[in-house]
Amino acid sequence: MTQYLLSVYQPDAAPPADVDLERIVADTRKVDQAMKDAGVWVFAGGLHETSAATVLRAQDGEVLVIDGPFLEGKEHLGGFTIIEAPDLDAALDWGSQLAGATTLPIEVRPFQGG
Repeated sequence: MTQYLLSVYQPDAAPPADVDLERIVADTRKVDQAMKDAGVWVFAGGLHETSAATVLRAQDGEVLVIDGPFLEGKEHLGGFTIIEAPDLDAALDWGSQLAGATTLPIEVRPFQGG
């Protein structure tokens, strides 16, 4: 089994007024529960807004502490799920289910050495 990171990318702007966040949260919880029931779920978490980030950068023998985010962009990493799946196809299936539930882009990446 290989571990995969399912990264959830969300817009920096507030969601439009017509987005049903309660439904999205409920649908996402259903997918999380399905992952747990299937024995593939390892860990998941949502992240605070990028304004809460702190970047540490090694430079000239010192570590600089900089208010984040690391990158400025129109989207940011909003949360993630780690799963164990037998192959990429299975991980992509779970990622597809998560994309459907969140209505957001999901990046699927295997961990090295897995």
